[in-house]
Amino acid sequence: MDLGALFGSFDNFLSYTAGGLVFGAIYALIALGYTMVYGVLQLINFAHSEVFMYGTFAVAWTFIFFHGTGDATWSLGKAIPILLVALVVAMLMSAAVALLLERVAYRRLIRNNSPKLIALISAIGASFALAEAMGLRDRFAAWFGLDDDLADYVSPDKARDVYSNPVTIQPHELFTIGGYGVTDVDLVVLGAALLMMLALDQFVRRTRLGRGIRATAQDPESAALMGVNSGRVVQITFLIGGLMAGAAATLYMMKIGSTRQNAGFILGVKAFTAAVMGGIGNLRGALVGGLVLGVMENWGSAVFGQEWKDVVAFVLLVLILLVRPSGILGEALGKARA
Repeated sequence: MDLGALFGSFDNFLSYTAGGLVFGAIYALIALGYTMVYGVLQLINFAHSEVFMYGTFAVAWTFIFFHGTGDATWSLGKAIPILLVALVVAMLMSAAVALLLERVAYRRLIRNNSPKLIALISAIGASFALAEAMGLRDRFAAWFGLDDDLADYVSPDKARDVYSNPVTIQPHELFTIGGYGVTDVDLVVLGAALLMMLALDQFVRRTRLGRGIRATAQDPESAALMGVNSGRVVQITFLIGGLMAGAAATLYMMKIGSTRQNAGFILGVKAFTAAVMGGIGNLRGALVGGLVLGVMENWGSAVFGQEWKDVVAFVLLVLILLVRPSGILGEALGKARA
């Protein structure tokens, strides 16, 4: 393959690869929610994209609370204290939404052993409900007479438009890979995603709760006979997925800096694609799938044009399913080795 003909030069090839890895890390963190829930329940939680979306708003609201609505441009170092607070707030927000989803949309269906199709329909309905609720946040504030007090947060005139973080984080270039200038923000995004993926992988493989999750994923009936509380395992699974989605939301807002009430849709579909590519139900597969997807869609935009970026991502999903339906790694969560 002539890289020069496809990318213009080998430097451009390296540039698109490095840039793709950064976005791939965000895809991977979101994909964890899909792969955890599917590994335990064999259920595709399509509302997970909205769990991520609520985390992005939590980040922006945290900056408004501490800084106000005035536009500012800060370095990463100056923004770190608020970013750490925003990380905690976003993880708690997304975790709370994920637990609410489990309680309202899934728990009764799971207890009644309802068909998976019914749970899937519930997931889609919950996804639209959560997105529309964020789009109507000004109405909810008005109901409680808080529209004036919360005007900076609910934005009644722009409830469905792009909602930007008032503080723009200015990246600082550290070194170059090919033609791509790797910044401090890129390194934080990639490093944080890898560390969180590693921590979660070790939690599932080494801890008592992690063994309970794996046991339930492998054989729920036998796990229950051995004293594993399956209801608690399901709640913990949704909680972990929500925490990772909140972390991904923080990294996303560091990199992109804006969101909207339907921001989770396309990112959620791509994260689901990453989970399937890596082997849905496999934690390490989520990481591999996310990184591969990020790189491949960047390569695709270089070859075919930026407008083909999303097309390349989903064509890649179809090809993976045709060649290897179980995904790149294809090992289920319940079969993960300790």
